[in-house]
Amino acid sequence: MADNTFKVSIITPERTFYEGEATMVEFNTVEGQIGVLPKHIPLTTVIAPGICTIHEAESEKRAAVHAGLAEVLPDKVTILAEIAEWPDEIDLSRARSAEERARERLASKAENIDLLRAEIALKKALIRQDILAK
Repeated sequence: MADNTFKVSIITPERTFYEGEATMVEFNTVEGQIGVLPKHIPLTTVIAPGICTIHEAESEKRAAVHAGLAEVLPDKVTILAEIAEWPDEIDLSRARSAEERARERLASKAENIDLLRAEIALKKALIRQDILAK
């Protein structure tokens, strides 16, 4: 491992989504977006749904990450994500349908609607569409 890189692991309940060396990783937390460089101070944080950008030495990878936890150490970042998806794993028409359903639920204001669940579904659908648009 070079001095200007660190190990990044993204793990979901289904698979080891990503393991590699990075020069920087960016992701959303419940307190805002964070960018991590080598030798970052230790930190544990809650991940918010968003796009995770992994800057490798020669390239950049982007993934949709939907909630979880992150542990940042000076030489390693581990992200435990509920869901992580590469852009080519996302079905755009399905994401658009999910957005429409979530918006309908939120607009209905019915008593039996779980608003938090509908808001999370909407956020996931928008993130999936956003990563495909970039």
